[in-house]
Amino acid sequence: MDNMEFLFWIVPAASVCGLLFALNRGLNVLKAPEGSERMVAISGSIRKGANAYLGRQYKTVGIFFAAMFVILGIMSFLGFLTPFVPFAFLSGGFFSGLSGFIGMKIATAANARTAYASSQNLNRGLRVAFAGGSVMGFTVVGLGMLDLSIWYILLKFVFYTADNAAVLQLVQEGLTVSDAQIQLMSQAMLTFGMGASSMALFARVGGGIFTKAADVGADLVGKVEAGIPEDDPRNPAVIADNVGDNVGDVAGMGADLYESYVGSVIATIALAVSAGYGIAGALVPMIIAAAGILISIVGTVFVRCKENASDKELLGALRKGTWISSALIAAAAFAAVKFLLADNKSVEAGMGVCGAILSGLVAGVAIGFFTEYYTSDVYKPTKKLAGSSKTGSATIIISGISLGMASTAIPVIIVGISVLISFLCAGGSFGADFAANFSKGLYGIGLSAVGMLSTLGITLATDAYGPIADNAGGIAEMSGLPPEVRERTDKLDGLGNTTAATGKGFAIGSAALTALALIVAYIDEIALKLKEAPELLHKILGDGSAAQTVEEIRAALMEQFTLTNPPVLVGLFIGAMLPFLFSSMTMNAVGRAAQSVVVEVRRQFKEIKGLLTGEPGAEADYAACVDICTKGAQKEMIAPAVVGVVSPLVVGLILGVNGVVGMLAGATATGFVLAVMMSNAGGAWDNAKKHIEAGNFGGKHSEEHKASVVGDTVGDPFKDTSGPSINILIKLLSMVSIVFAGLVLSVNLVGGC
Repeated sequence: MDNMEFLFWIVPAASVCGLLFALNRGLNVLKAPEGSERMVAISGSIRKGANAYLGRQYKTVGIFFAAMFVILGIMSFLGFLTPFVPFAFLSGGFFSGLSGFIGMKIATAANARTAYASSQNLNRGLRVAFAGGSVMGFTVVGLGMLDLSIWYILLKFVFYTADNAAVLQLVQEGLTVSDAQIQLMSQAMLTFGMGASSMALFARVGGGIFTKAADVGADLVGKVEAGIPEDDPRNPAVIADNVGDNVGDVAGMGADLYESYVGSVIATIALAVSAGYGIAGALVPMIIAAAGILISIVGTVFVRCKENASDKELLGALRKGTWISSALIAAAAFAAVKFLLADNKSVEAGMGVCGAILSGLVAGVAIGFFTEYYTSDVYKPTKKLAGSSKTGSATIIISGISLGMASTAIPVIIVGISVLISFLCAGGSFGADFAANFSKGLYGIGLSAVGMLSTLGITLATDAYGPIADNAGGIAEMSGLPPEVRERTDKLDGLGNTTAATGKGFAIGSAALTALALIVAYIDEIALKLKEAPELLHKILGDGSAAQTVEEIRAALMEQFTLTNPPVLVGLFIGAMLPFLFSSMTMNAVGRAAQSVVVEVRRQFKEIKGLLTGEPGAEADYAACVDICTKGAQKEMIAPAVVGVVSPLVVGLILGVNGVVGMLAGATATGFVLAVMMSNAGGAWDNAKKHIEAGNFGGKHSEEHKASVVGDTVGDPFKDTSGPSINILIKLLSMVSIVFAGLVLSVNLVGGC
């Protein structure tokens, strides 16, 4: 073992620390008092509905994973894939789903406890909700690094040992044993990202359809038509709405960011290999991710507030933990790079690699801040949006769409600057040496994605805290707690809307960087497969091609990826269209499911005597709405998921590798912008409504309030279904492309590459 490889063991150790910390926070939540019998009963109903939904979802997803396992197994038998791929696919999906499931279990246990803690003081409410969110955050990073560690250990010490034939062949070509092993291991580890991406897409789309169908149905009939308050126990959809917060914004978000987190690390390992950095370069993203887990634990200590804290002070309390973690990870990145790479002769950029990591870290913080600026009612854009409600629903919808479009400019510029800085800092150049230094620069882009996600433990904790606070407000309302309790939970909930919007912006920004890294990983995968298959190499590059090494083959391929190449151009158009088609399908899915909920709520108000007037003994049938949302989500999530899995395969078989590269580029560009627009517009509509409910522009039950509810209803599927699902789509397209690269090379209808 090389003298630096012992550092790998920091990774599984850090993953265990993260999981133990999540366990500790979960136990602390469960020790907190749950409140009155009524609070316990309501929380139990929410928990029961969430468990029922996830149980049914996992059965549906299980069928998909079983079918894919068989397909991948057949492809492995035919030689298109390594034997590890089917099992890596299952493990990625399993850990992704498990992270969301654990987070949801604690979130549904923390909601009533947060409401009860808020009846004592604001700080206690914040601490319980944040502890519940921390379980989600640290479960994701802990399981993510555990999954990666297990595969690293199996591949290195069981399958690709020093006497393995494939390892010995690479050693004969001039690599060290460790570098040969990591090259083979990176190819195998890339594939388990497809399982994580698939699970994330089902969780995000299915959970998003459930939560927004319930939310839209509850708001349209309850608030607008019946004029009853939000979370009123008379509303039959109120429990389904609370269930949806957990299955969509907790379980869905957890699976989503698990996939981004692991995907960025694995893609960067692959880029380290292609850049010639070997085991030293591959260890850097793993060590930074491990350090991020430990540092995020430290950051959670600083999250606290005082009683009667303002919205800005509450936001500052959460922001403090994130910023301190970011500062500490910057120092850790410097130490890791200095130890692993500064003395490595193959790394001409030296400590410049650290600049690439910092650029991603700063970009993540900056995207979070500007997302907060556009979506929080503390700032001018959302206040101005709330004011547009004076002239009705149409103007607030127009203004919200306009706000969302305007909000795309800064994140795009931030990501663009981060890409350029990370590329140049890591040794890339745009002059005559562009081709020679290309791989080094791309390694920097991968590291910037790792840097952005390095503090995911605490970042996701601040995001998952939001649905817990939202549920706490509903339980406080339905349990008849004093008004000051609901005021406190509303403060926490309003902050949760902002942190959720910030989390979505963060997830989308990291997805863009990860998708860029995965596109390059796909090209490298193609180059490696062509090197191993001379007959395909000559067919695609021509018999006269002098390309022999992976670097030469990659350079020859890059010459074909131009807009003057028809398959690339056609693929670009298809890729640019896919996020819009996908969003249309998920928006329509929410609409159809919500219509069923609206009909059911109206039926109950009409047929259950005394329900709307609140007469004793008249109780809503909450289970009926939960069942409608569950069935609707399971039915509607299939088609969008199929689009994500099938599109790269169809494009590859028809247009070849050139078409796939064009498709991935087009989907990444439009998907990033569309996701930012939809998430920010939806978050702003939601907080504009809450700004009016706080007593501004007429307050509750005013015409302005009714207009804002309509705007929020439009924004619900924007911010919680379509928008956040797009970032999974653009990564899933890349992952599927990588897995089926061998098949696409062997079979395509257009011919050539």
